Amino acid sequence: MSSADNTNAALRADIRRLGDLLGETLVRQEGEELLDLVERVRALTRTDGEAAAGLLAATDPETAAKLVRAFSTYFHLANVTEQVHRGRELRARRDAEGSILARTADELKDADPEHLRQTVEHLGVRPVFTAHPTEAARRSVLNKLRRIAELLDTIATGSGDKRRTDVRLAENIDLLWQTDELRVARPEPTDEARNAIYYLDELHANAVGDVLEDLAAELDRVGVPLPATTRPLTFGTWIGGDRDGNPNVTPQVTWDVLILQHEHGITDALELVDVLRGALSNSIRNSGATEELLTSLQRDLELLPEISPRYKRLNAEEPYRLKATCIRQKLVNT
Repeated sequence: MSSADNTNAALRADIRRLGDLLGETLVRQEGEELLDLVERVRALTRTDGEAAAGLLAATDPETAAKLVRAFSTYFHLANVTEQVHRGRELRARRDAEGSILARTADELKDADPEHLRQTVEHLGVRPVFTAHPTEAARRSVLNKLRRIAELLDTIATGSGDKRRTDVRLAENIDLLWQTDELRVARPEPTDEARNAIYYLDELHANAVGDVLEDLAAELDRVGVPLPATTRPLTFGTWIGGDRDGNPNVTPQVTWDVLILQHEHGITDALELVDVLRGALSNSIRNSGATEELLTSLQRDLELLPEISPRYKRLNAEEPYRLKATCIRQKLVNT
């Protein structure tokens, strides 16, 4: 069996796995009758379209709504499974052939170094999030699908691991079934902005840092270090700021979205600074510190009376950690 056949077989097996778990959810939540109806509709649509249409026409509205949800949930799970396997395929190809960044760096080895250096200094990629007022996916649904994808991508090392993973998958499929897939009210621009923030959070948690680290490593490999002051990757959005005649986007809405984004950015920065505070235990006795850092720290401590004397005492010989504490306080004040 070829590698492609193995990949397709594994994909089908996982779709079948989630489909079976969904069937168990339908029985637990709605009863055996709904699962039987789903199976009958699925079989008839493949063999007898007219009979399937007749069965659907005879189904009462409440049951029909559950039937639609059952198929919709199945397709959600199938799409998640395909995404997981696509991710595995891309990782395997990257390991075998090298990443796009690595292959591009190989092609730049013979480029004019000075021209390459200037280009890198002005490198700027800026994906922009657009507004989609018809987007109906709720964050609650997205989070559960994300969790299902993480569980599905878990490599089981034994029967116990697979059993525990299946239990967690079943729990999340139950929760997905019990969650309203559609919003009760039409999303407003601020809701769309929060939805964009969800995707930004997913990106900055892993992908953005990995890409920037790989970019710096590949450029360094061809002799062009990435300047610390450059920002090769930024994000933009016109959600809440479009002026294309949408009557729901007022100056107040734009202001509200800006405040929302700034507050979320500060919250994210606080979490990162807390991680830094835990890591930067460098003692001035062992690693020293530049005069510039010590001067900056002294100035911060004078201007930030909110800094607890406890930190000043405990971290007196850890200037990097104390500086991170000052940065944190500035963010809180902001």
